[in-house]
Amino acid sequence: EEKRAGPASTLYCADGDDSLYPIAVLIDELRNEDVQLRLNSIKKLSTIALALGVERTRTELLPFLTDTIYDEDEVLLALAEQLGNFTMLVGGPEYVHCLLDSVRLLAVEACVSIATLLPQEDLETLVMPTLRQAAEDKSWRVRYMVADKFSELQKAVGPEITKNDLVPAFQNLLKDCEAEVRAAAANKVKGKRLNIMLPFIRLIQYTNQHVKSALASVIMGLSTILGKDNTIEHLLPLFLAQLKDECPEVRLNIISNLDCVNEVIGIRQLSQSLLPAIVELAEDAKWRVRLAIIEYMPLLAGQLGVEFFDEKLNTLCMAWLIDHVYAIREAATCNLMKLVEKFGAEWAQNTIVPKVLGMANDPNYLHRMTTLFCINALSEACGQEITTKQMLPVVLKMSNDQVANVRFNVAKSLQKIGPVLDNNALQTEVKPVLEKLASDQDMDVKYFAQEAISVLPLA
Repeated sequence: EEKRAGPASTLYCADGDDSLYPIAVLIDELRNEDVQLRLNSIKKLSTIALALGVERTRTELLPFLTDTIYDEDEVLLALAEQLGNFTMLVGGPEYVHCLLDSVRLLAVEACVSIATLLPQEDLETLVMPTLRQAAEDKSWRVRYMVADKFSELQKAVGPEITKNDLVPAFQNLLKDCEAEVRAAAANKVKGKRLNIMLPFIRLIQYTNQHVKSALASVIMGLSTILGKDNTIEHLLPLFLAQLKDECPEVRLNIISNLDCVNEVIGIRQLSQSLLPAIVELAEDAKWRVRLAIIEYMPLLAGQLGVEFFDEKLNTLCMAWLIDHVYAIREAATCNLMKLVEKFGAEWAQNTIVPKVLGMANDPNYLHRMTTLFCINALSEACGQEITTKQMLPVVLKMSNDQVANVRFNVAKSLQKIGPVLDNNALQTEVKPVLEKLASDQDMDVKYFAQEAISVLPLA
């Protein structure tokens, strides 16, 4: 491949000026295979430009940079930083447009510096075309730079261009196919004043999943910026809509950041708006929707606190235990275990355990079995004393249930909670019941009783 002649040979040979030799070496380093060498040379660009003078910087150095520096992001970012301060080195503000022709990634960085120097009437013709191209660039890194520099760009170009040009471009970045670009854009929403923020907030109504996911991760945090009244007026309706969103990531981002809103508007105001939405989801006809809200309940409980949970959500959690869909009952059981881990054994003893044990007398055998499943899940978290004194007697009594499915689940429960019990309870209470079940007429009851006997340390 023929080696392309570059500015280094031109600069060194053009007028035989030996003083330019170090400059030629620096320029050669700009295309060296070693990234560190290229970075070192870039940091000395102002030295090269000063030695060349403004005219040769414009006509030779900048075109060389455009043609040569096209690879690693680290190099491009270093170059962007240098060119952002190059205004005087190309001849002052009247020549700054030359910098915009350098490198695509650098254009955004340069636009910030240059826009502050140009009169308002020149911004539309000299800066905005470059910014529009950058916002739609094929490289996600260039689009990311536009999103990341939004605050600086907004200040540089002023409110009119921001409203007419930056906001539409920014809306597209919030819908970008690359997660990094969406995240950068969404994070910039946090710092905007309400009149600039609202166009972005309204994007939440779009059906595009990428937009909703990106905004949901930060939109709750906007409440601390907007204040109580604006949060209630502008954000609460969006929170409620997002709680019902089909995308799990959107729902999770809302629930996991509820504490931000709680700090601003208070739990009472929040619950008045939030609770109906949660109840609606909890009782949705589609079981998968019910399942989704159950899975978020421990997180929601942690955000809202034990007092709110006991008052508003406890009843829901217990209702799920008798849902007609097994997957819901199973998830509700797991949910209780996580709640006990979060709120503690004493809370469980006072609020959850009595209700769970009360289901042991339910006429529906499926609900009686749910009692056993809950005991299996809660025994370890509740500890030995609660398990021995409150749960074990109920399990032992259910060994006389008329339904074989309940009896063999008693055997499985005794095997499960056995490690939590002390030796005295195992020998004097558990062993006799398992021996009785081992001689049951039902084959499944016998099997699970014998398995429990073989596994537990029974004398």
